[in-house]
Amino acid sequence: VQLQASGGGLVQPGGSLRLSCVASGFTLDYYAIAWFRQAPGRGREWLSCITSGDPIPRYEDAMKGRFTIARDSAKNTVYLQMNSLKPEDTAVYLCNALFGVNLYWGQGTLVTVSS
Repeated sequence: VQLQASGGGLVQPGGSLRLSCVASGFTLDYYAIAWFRQAPGRGREWLSCITSGDPIPRYEDAMKGRFTIARDSAKNTVYLQMNSLKPEDTAVYLCNALFGVNLYWGQGTLVTVSS
């Protein structure tokens, strides 16, 4: 059982990245998936989530309009599309998957927004 976040990198301000949260050993469709980030010297920040029972994704207010979460069941993957990136979006981005008492965290992926 493994959850892996990927897709981070260096991007200029105003650019876009798409992060992936890929599961192996279990089916993400049954799980609530959430994205978080942690910037240097700051606490972990919740960004967005998508559940199995509610088709409407949720976003932290500051991310609405810039970030989009989406499932791809065929690839057992949940994506976080990030647009109009700002230097303050620089952080390690992580995903987790929750179903009942089962909670899995993926290894984070670093996003650096800089010119």
